[in-house]
Amino acid sequence: MVLDQGSKIWALAALTPGQPVDLLGPILRLNLIRNPGAAFSLGDGVTWLLTLVALGIVIWVGGAARRVGHRWWAVTLGMLLGGAIGNLIDRILREPGFGRGHVVDFIDYFSLFIGNVADIAIVVAAGLGAILAFRGIPLEGVQHGRHEAEHVEHVENVEIDEAGGHGG
Repeated sequence: MVLDQGSKIWALAALTPGQPVDLLGPILRLNLIRNPGAAFSLGDGVTWLLTLVALGIVIWVGGAARRVGHRWWAVTLGMLLGGAIGNLIDRILREPGFGRGHVVDFIDYFSLFIGNVADIAIVVAAGLGAILAFRGIPLEGVQHGRHEAEHVEHVENVEIDEAGGHGG
């Protein structure tokens, strides 16, 4: 959030709307805009709804954070929270008004879409979350995969055998 807001303050002071600055030619440019919508300029007419969605994400992450038991889920939720708060600050404090503020975007990718540091954090968090979910790692950090269940069953059987019981 701090990096996002700091970069936006810099962009507003250093860049001029409509005058892109090439960093890597058309691949990566700095191009200042004020975005009333979401990614890919969707939702231009419902900025207030996007504000509520961002607020909902912040509340959800706050609740979910108490259950985190895995380091990478903590990183993922931290990035999601920072990104959501970074853009929420813009929606609350920037023009044209409370809850309807336009987000400062300035990182132009391939002239296809323009985002900011908060957007990068949100996208990386989504990717990390997908990887963690695909690997079966729950938020709480306890992984109950097939191999672990087989190991537990084997250990239980060995203990029963050693005690003179039935084992498999």
